[in-house]
Amino acid sequence: GQSVNLERALQVGDRLGGHWVQGHVDGVGKVSDTREGKETRIVDIRVPLEVFRVSVPLGSITVDGVSMTVNALEAPDLIQISVIPFTLQHTTLGQLQPGSEVHLEADAMGKYVTRMLDARDGRGEGTGDTSDAGPA
Repeated sequence: GQSVNLERALQVGDRLGGHWVQGHVDGVGKVSDTREGKETRIVDIRVPLEVFRVSVPLGSITVDGVSMTVNALEAPDLIQISVIPFTLQHTTLGQLQPGSEVHLEADAMGKYVTRMLDARDGRGEGTGDTSDAGPA
C-alpha cells in the first residue's frame, strides 16, 4: 500500500486555525529541489500554470493533502515551500525528493478572486455573460 495524508474535516462551530482546504486536485506538480534550511526543509515545486496564477507569497497551497504556506514564487512555474520538522515526521512530505510528483490544490480564495476577475474581463469559460445567448 501507499501512505496518504488524512485530516478530519472541519465541523460547523470548530475553530479555524489554518488554511481552507477543499480536497480538490487542481494539478500535479513535480519537486525540482529539496534542501535543508536552518530549521526547515525547503522544497521547490514546478506547478501547472493554473495553480501558479492563483498562488501568492504567504498564501496557501495544498501539497498531497497537506496545507502549506507558499514561501516564494521563484519562476513562472516554480513555487517554494518550507516544511517544518513536525510536518516532515507526521506526513508523507518528509519523503519528497527531486522528481517526486505531488497533487496540488491551489489557494481557494485565489481561485475565487481570479475567477471573478476573469469573468469581469470576459476571459475564460463560464463567465456568466449571456448577452448573446438568445431567448431563454
